[in-house]
Amino acid sequence: MFNEVKKSVQWGEETLTLETGKVARQADGTVIATLGETSVMAAVTFAKSQREGQDFFPLTVHYQEKYYAAGKVPGGFFKREARPTEKETLTARLIDRPIRPLFVDGFKNEVLVMCTVLSHDLVNDPDIVAMIAASAALTISGAPFRGPIAGARVGFEDGEYVLNPTVDDMQDLRMNPDQRLDLVVAGTKNAVMMVESEAYELTEDEMLGAVTFAHEQIQPVIDLIIDLAEESAKEPFDFQPAEYSELYDAVKAVGEDKIRAAYAITDKQERTGAVADAKAAIKEALSEEQLADANLGPALKKLEASVLRGDVVKTGKRIDGRDTTTVRPIVSETGLLPRTHGSALFTRGETQGLVVTTLGTGDDEQIIDALHGNFRSNFLLHYNFPPYSVGEAGRVGPPGRREVGHGKLAWRALQAVLPAPTDFPYTVRVVSEITESNGSSSMASVCGGSLSMMDAGVPLKAPVAGVAMGLILEDDGSYAILTDILGDEDHLGDMDFKVAGTEKGITSLQMDIKVAGITPDIMKQALAQAKDGRVHILNEMSKALTEASEFSVHAPRIETMNIPTDKIREVIGSGGKVIREIVEVSGAKVDINDDGVIKIASPNGESIQKAYDMIHSIVAEPEEGHIYKGTVVKIVDFGAFVNFFGKRDGLVHVSQIENRRLNHPSDVLKEGQEVWVKLLGFDDRGKVRLSMKIVNQETGEEAAPEKKEKDDA
Repeated sequence: MFNEVKKSVQWGEETLTLETGKVARQADGTVIATLGETSVMAAVTFAKSQREGQDFFPLTVHYQEKYYAAGKVPGGFFKREARPTEKETLTARLIDRPIRPLFVDGFKNEVLVMCTVLSHDLVNDPDIVAMIAASAALTISGAPFRGPIAGARVGFEDGEYVLNPTVDDMQDLRMNPDQRLDLVVAGTKNAVMMVESEAYELTEDEMLGAVTFAHEQIQPVIDLIIDLAEESAKEPFDFQPAEYSELYDAVKAVGEDKIRAAYAITDKQERTGAVADAKAAIKEALSEEQLADANLGPALKKLEASVLRGDVVKTGKRIDGRDTTTVRPIVSETGLLPRTHGSALFTRGETQGLVVTTLGTGDDEQIIDALHGNFRSNFLLHYNFPPYSVGEAGRVGPPGRREVGHGKLAWRALQAVLPAPTDFPYTVRVVSEITESNGSSSMASVCGGSLSMMDAGVPLKAPVAGVAMGLILEDDGSYAILTDILGDEDHLGDMDFKVAGTEKGITSLQMDIKVAGITPDIMKQALAQAKDGRVHILNEMSKALTEASEFSVHAPRIETMNIPTDKIREVIGSGGKVIREIVEVSGAKVDINDDGVIKIASPNGESIQKAYDMIHSIVAEPEEGHIYKGTVVKIVDFGAFVNFFGKRDGLVHVSQIENRRLNHPSDVLKEGQEVWVKLLGFDDRGKVRLSMKIVNQETGEEAAPEKKEKDDA
């Protein structure tokens, strides 16, 4: 019934298995990839014809984590997987980016890649497994895909690169000082196609070494996919790229000068309008047959690319007048918004970000329900890209994949310099509002985020800056590496290479390649050029702020205290009664974790002190020999019970009330009376023994013991 094919290879410390022919056989290509006990199924389908008038490549990648894969039931009210989580969105992008450039030029049929996590062993992250499964499914589907690709994750511990570190190793690099890198690399047999990383100030050489190590380690996986395809691949889909050289020659003849003149305009909005006018003029000069040709759009884009790219490579001069290494003019400002905790406006050329920082308490931490367990995050970064930032009127909706991806890139760049939660017990939320955009808005978010957090008083280990690099690689091997690319240079270039870091090293690297890959020499030069650009930007940022400012008066103050874990229940009380009373009486927010760390937050220092005193009175233990002020709560024949320490009561025996014999304690005491007592100790049953007679009841100081007179002989 099944024509099953299965291939395996030892990869690092685990066995990688690819199998096809048994599940989802109506898809064009289906592969289940298994690493350890983590399994992901990738199913590929593609349309066998192109929609009429289609002028873009409709590739869609979905990545889904099923909670049953880890033996879990989804949280929340609905108890089923719904909208994609941040992890799912980022992984879908991770798979999309290296496979998209490898489809044959001109192929515009709809393609759907669906990756479903079927099993998760809580050790091997399914994102890498999903990428491998998707590549294998595409390779056997018959689609015009020039793969295969493979991906690997690399860590850097004790000066050694580690292949596919575990989920726990990568959970939070801030909490694992030995682990300095979380790097994902995807590539073909001969070239690197995509890089995504989070790092702790790695040098350029260390980062390049990690990329090279990853590319070497994916070779057995690529060979395994090829081995699988030799036995299971379908016949290649009959697709021939349209030939439009004659149309392109006609477009070039009538429009090259017009496009060149339009790209000579340095202002983005004026240039965009001039390019549109030039295209309209070109169309007016073409015949009806040429206008009806479906390849007119690609021909116009090819002409734009030829003009922009050729001029840069030949002359070294870019469309805004800069040379290849110059960063656009920078203006940095902080403290713009009076009621926010921290704010910054970072402007680089025609790209601008208004970045705001808010400091919160433990209650504001984000609770993340992931396959490998629930955890909390105290650093949030949200990136918004409204249509007005590029002068457009468009639909405004929830954050899309691009906004989630750019926000995560900026998050990775900044998290490496955050103080430890034990040193700075705040939840930090950074929001980047892109108010203008002409390339590299994610890196503007990094720069603005760094300034905004320092303006809020966050003691960063060092300021962070980011820069986007570009590449123009011609067929003859000549190339130009561009620092701080514009939107047009990103759109028409061959590489988007974003590097963020401090003066000491790299904290994040993201690279996407639109060609078959780049050489290590090109990457090394790009990293060196990016370092120069990054240092320049840091110097410009220092004109606004170099270190953490004073706290805003509107930000909460947080004090921490540690209590024994066996006292947590006493502070919380039955049904939370005690802690609610502390919050209501003091006016402060109180957060307790399972380790006995208590965070007390309020803009008012008196509220913090009151809450601290109330908690201390519950958890502290009375000390023998100390004097306390208490209240008589009950009088009995043999003495009085005094509440002297929090809710702790003790007995003052009738013989310890005064230095004279009393008929009854009520002779000198009444309930509700305040008295001074000294803790004498605890009896064999743990009950408290107190004394009043050795304490001056007016001053609260210990009284000198009275001398007994000797009887006469």
